[in-house]
Amino acid sequence: ALMVLQFDPPRPSEQWVASSSGQQSYMEPESDWDRDLLLDPAWEKQQRKTFTAWCNSHLRKAGTQIENIEEDFRDGLKLMLLLEVISGERLPKPERGKMRVHKINNVNKALDFIASKGVKLVSIGAEEIVDGNVKMTLGMIWTIILRFAIQDISVEETSAKEGLLLWCQRKTAPYKNVNVQNFHISWKDGLAFNALIHRHRPELIDYDKLRKDDPVTNLNNAFEVAEKYLDIPKMLDAEDIVGTLRPDEKAIMTYVSCFYHAFSGAQKAETAANRICKVLAVNQENEHLMEDYEKLASDLLEWIRRTIPWLENRAPEKTMAEMQQKLEDFRDYRRVHKPPKVQEKCQLEINFNTLQTKLRLSNRPAFMPSEGRMVSDINGAWHTLEGAEKGYEEWLLYEIRRLERLDHLAEKFRQKAAIHESWTDGKEAMLTQKDYETASLSEIKALLKKHEAFESDLAAHQDRVEQIAAIAQELNELDYYDSPSVNARCQKICEQWDSLGSLTQNRRESLERTEKQLESIDELYLEYAKRAAPFNNWMEGAMEDLQDMFIVHNIEEIQGLITAHEQFKATLPEANKEREAIQAIQAEVQKIAQYNGIKLAGTNPYTTITPSSIDSKWDKVQQLVPQRDQALQEELGRQQSNDHLRRQFANQANVVGPWIQNKMEEIGRISIEMNGTLEDQLTHLRQYEQSIIDYKPNIDQLEGNHQLIQEALIFDNKYTAYTMEHLRVGWEQLLTTIARTINEIENQILTRDAKGISQEQLHEYRASFNHFDKKRTGIMDSDDFRALLISTGNSLGDAEFARIMGIVDPNNSGAVTFQAFIDFMSRETTDTDTADQVIASFKILAGDKNYITAEELRRELPPDQAEYCISRMAPYAGPDGVPGALDYMSFSTALYGESDL
Repeated sequence: ALMVLQFDPPRPSEQWVASSSGQQSYMEPESDWDRDLLLDPAWEKQQRKTFTAWCNSHLRKAGTQIENIEEDFRDGLKLMLLLEVISGERLPKPERGKMRVHKINNVNKALDFIASKGVKLVSIGAEEIVDGNVKMTLGMIWTIILRFAIQDISVEETSAKEGLLLWCQRKTAPYKNVNVQNFHISWKDGLAFNALIHRHRPELIDYDKLRKDDPVTNLNNAFEVAEKYLDIPKMLDAEDIVGTLRPDEKAIMTYVSCFYHAFSGAQKAETAANRICKVLAVNQENEHLMEDYEKLASDLLEWIRRTIPWLENRAPEKTMAEMQQKLEDFRDYRRVHKPPKVQEKCQLEINFNTLQTKLRLSNRPAFMPSEGRMVSDINGAWHTLEGAEKGYEEWLLYEIRRLERLDHLAEKFRQKAAIHESWTDGKEAMLTQKDYETASLSEIKALLKKHEAFESDLAAHQDRVEQIAAIAQELNELDYYDSPSVNARCQKICEQWDSLGSLTQNRRESLERTEKQLESIDELYLEYAKRAAPFNNWMEGAMEDLQDMFIVHNIEEIQGLITAHEQFKATLPEANKEREAIQAIQAEVQKIAQYNGIKLAGTNPYTTITPSSIDSKWDKVQQLVPQRDQALQEELGRQQSNDHLRRQFANQANVVGPWIQNKMEEIGRISIEMNGTLEDQLTHLRQYEQSIIDYKPNIDQLEGNHQLIQEALIFDNKYTAYTMEHLRVGWEQLLTTIARTINEIENQILTRDAKGISQEQLHEYRASFNHFDKKRTGIMDSDDFRALLISTGNSLGDAEFARIMGIVDPNNSGAVTFQAFIDFMSRETTDTDTADQVIASFKILAGDKNYITAEELRRELPPDQAEYCISRMAPYAGPDGVPGALDYMSFSTALYGESDL
């Protein structure tokens, strides 16, 4: 009844068990097994304890256990459950009835399942198990242990038992006092158990402190460590092993097989953990680069978002000084605030290209920045910024010109208004007086003549009033900030002018009514008055012109003013003759009066213009002429200085502009040539970049000259076609282009090193690319690229070519770069880890389950990578999960993208 395996054919010295493949495997010569010892109660006790612990180590995965091995398997339910757990397969549905027939049927289902695995059970029937036959039950459990825990153990094509023994011998060979020759006596002192643990987990055992003469301590130490750290339940008591002549071989083999399975899986788990750590390290680095990109992009976009409204603000200031301050703020923005942002934008593009290269090399999906933070979004925002910047500068310069014009007009208005108001002072009182009512005839005639002279003077002032109104109107149209006061003053002047016209007409009518009663007007006085009035008006106009403010922007304009002034001076001799003639009239009056003994009543009754006032104004004109000469010459000097500034800027701009264009063309040539290794090219490019950076003082000097031009309010330059804005853009493009070219070489080095591409291959790739790059732009169209692929030996159909274009030109731009070409060539010829491999590695760590727990991740992975997985894995939603189970399959898929699965 104790023999649980069929001996077919029976041989006197060997015992065999059939494997699942139909092959027989060697167990042990029967002659070595003492039949009496098989029935030894001590052995039965060891088997009962070991087999019970072994069964519970598996049943606990299903949330149950057994207490009494021959009792708890009698109804067949836990027996079927045990087989399902250790095989991973589903058995037929058990019967839940309490009758004996139900129990026998369940046990038979279990025995049939064992037989289906290639094991022929002899002398074991369902009735013995249902009846609680302990020896039959132990024999059945041993059969299950052999089939599911020991049979698959094979080292160097040996049998299961010999393979397990050989594995133990090899693992314990380096340890003193350990000599494993069997599965009974060799294990009594406990050193072999401790050696197995120390060989695989040296941190758990201090082997040098163990003593061969203290087997109980040794055994208890090994069993406690295995239970606590290796998840191997305690299957024997130290006293049971030490207290028997020869420990039960089945119990020892069962116990040792648990160590084998615990440690044989360690290497797989370590390999799986290493693979996962490598993948996670790549992913963590990439995520860090993505976070850096997102932050840099967000900061740059936020700066652009804050800056554009400032540049789009067109609220004009009221004064020239305030607008000059705005211009100075704009210069600070150009010199101080914008250059670092230009560098940040360039660095952002370099970081983006490097990240995409790393993602391609690690077989990861391409990085898609969050919405609104694409490189194209940043370029668009930058373009908007530069448009606003250009518009803002143009507006500033326009506003400065406008304010300059307004200041000039306002001062001119005030001067003309003051002169006119001075002239009109007292005129209303004069026109409303009733002096003609008591005057003599001669006095009336004198008053009439005087009024005629006044009318002549009044008509001469008509142009001045119209000029004042025209200036006020122009100030309104140019939106002068103090227009209300200008308008009020102009309105007052116009209203007073209308009043003067009406009063003048009324007085004339009054004088004419009495004209017939008046006679005899001194002709000389009249002559004097008639000639003095226009001459006086001419002098007033001349003084006004000589004091008139002027504004010019170039030498031609100031030279025009100087010419006009010279022409005016040429008229002075004739004017002086007129003055002398007028003064001669007054002298003749004095002479006649003196000659005729006439006592003059006072001043000329026909005019208020006295000879002294004419001389005084003439002297004033004589003084103003040289002052005007000096002002015009000073302005001429300023315009000559401005012309010097124009030439100074133009001379340098005409050198810097072609230099920048030449450097741009040289970089284009360098980017498509092959000169030396990639490192040589990189060194050459960095030296070339340094030479460009060393040229920066020339740009700074040009900026300084441009600032002098702006401070001098120079708005045109006929000596050069280059503007500072044009040169700034060219300089920024030059810096960006050399940085991008260096980044392309760095990415090629990164691709070469990661993919194992030789320098000769890279030269071959570059030579092929350059051959088909007909336009020498570093970018080829799809037709040229198809020809390039065919030249490398690719046989292309339309579908295959479309697939390749989808890789090298994901944005469907119709253009292929050299970097995209070598990325494709390296991707097609090298192997990388895949999502399937990562899933397989996680499955090993999970013990072949479809989910993994946080505890398992923390046990198998380094702390930071374990927490990285836990924080990103979704809860497992499958039917066989447990609380806290995590879905490693979807996590692995997310690392590579759906397309890789």
